[in-house]
Amino acid sequence: MAKPHALIVPHPGQGHTNPMLKVAKILHQKGFYITFVVNEYVSRLFLKARGPNALDGLPDFKFAPVPDGIDFGDGVPDTVFFCDQLMKDVPLPFFKKFVDELRSSPEVPPITCILCDGHMTYPLDVAEELGVPCALFWTPSACGFLCYCYFRNLVEQGIVPLKDERYLTNGYLDTIIDIPAMTGIRLRDFPEFVRTTNSEDVMLNICIRETGRAHKGSAIFLNTVDALERDVLDALSTMFHRPVYAIGPLQLLEEKQIPKNSELETIGLNMWAEDLDCLTWLDKKEPNSVIYVNFGSVVRMTSQELLEFGWGLANSKQNFLWAIRPDLVLGESATFPPEFEAEIKERGLLVVWAPQEKILKHPSIGGFLTHCGWNSLLESIVGGVPMICWPAHGEQYTNCWFARRQWGLGMEITEAKRDLVERLVRELMVEEKGKMMKAKALEWKRIAEDAVVAPAGSSYLNFDSLVNEVLLSKYETS
Repeated sequence: MAKPHALIVPHPGQGHTNPMLKVAKILHQKGFYITFVVNEYVSRLFLKARGPNALDGLPDFKFAPVPDGIDFGDGVPDTVFFCDQLMKDVPLPFFKKFVDELRSSPEVPPITCILCDGHMTYPLDVAEELGVPCALFWTPSACGFLCYCYFRNLVEQGIVPLKDERYLTNGYLDTIIDIPAMTGIRLRDFPEFVRTTNSEDVMLNICIRETGRAHKGSAIFLNTVDALERDVLDALSTMFHRPVYAIGPLQLLEEKQIPKNSELETIGLNMWAEDLDCLTWLDKKEPNSVIYVNFGSVVRMTSQELLEFGWGLANSKQNFLWAIRPDLVLGESATFPPEFEAEIKERGLLVVWAPQEKILKHPSIGGFLTHCGWNSLLESIVGGVPMICWPAHGEQYTNCWFARRQWGLGMEITEAKRDLVERLVRELMVEEKGKMMKAKALEWKRIAEDAVVAPAGSSYLNFDSLVNEVLLSKYETS
């Protein structure tokens, strides 16, 4: 009998592709044939970063560079532009054409299910035509996803959009929002897309549209842990009248289920080449003595903010490893004066991109200065590492609020000022508050590890339920 065939369609952003790839690898290990769609432009970035064989895959794990009608030009794909094209359903005819070609190939088993990113639900229409289940993977936190689901309510209540620009600074953003499982959350702690005065704002409306279409999916699943976001997951299940599967941390689930040193384990997708030498540098440092700094794949900053963070780290006198991707600084390259290089000699290491999952599990890492993206936050939990959060995009503000208020894992930098950076780095790395946060991080690490262990771990069971109750539903009856 032909293998079940999962057609997987990730959002082209690095933070969306990585967790979806983990899902694909686990499904393959469970016996699925995998077709993993990659945006044509992004596929070129992967090939540049990992070499000409990066998308070779395996005989039954195929990467498919598919045109989507969107011209990104140069640089990393622009989120607003991409979402604007999604609002116009630009990729849909290209995707339909690809699926027709895939179905006509005698070398490929029939498609039995589709998994797509919840931020771009156009594959739902194709799944409906094929009569196969389509599961939606929302890659943010559960709390971030719930906030996105409430955007429509905020608009209907007249809270959003803002009346004018003054509402950004006059205290209006401190308005408390009534939302399940988030007592005391303010408007400023919602994803940043609510901070608009434009009712036609692309990001506001794409969130309203895509969360509204989530009801059409066969299932919703999230890269989170039941114990971490239990109340939020309950609120989502009530809202959608169905189970919402928590299957994370996918990093740990992948480690448990994918054989070491197998061909499947080596498959990866990165937009930038990783600097592995930094791990050797870390080997020479004392336990818990290094703060790791990375602001993710999307966040941009000014050259002045770069200098403020740099000098704050230097003045803290703590060891640090900082991943500075090529496009981090708006409109220019990331450069520091010679005196900065002299000041951080032996204590600081700057790299372009780093193997973050490995770094955050390294014994020398004692803290993480982060944008508080969901992948980074989960990877920090897996490593048992407390955080300093500088949210700058999307639901990072919501993640930061939960990390501080609910989980005891982090503190927040409200503005990029060197004195503040210096103080918080020292507080995290050497003072009592940092030690308390480290203990809390280790508690959450143990909880996350328990979630992926067979036979009773919550994420282990939820992933199997997702497969058996949803993804194999048509396969078993065919």
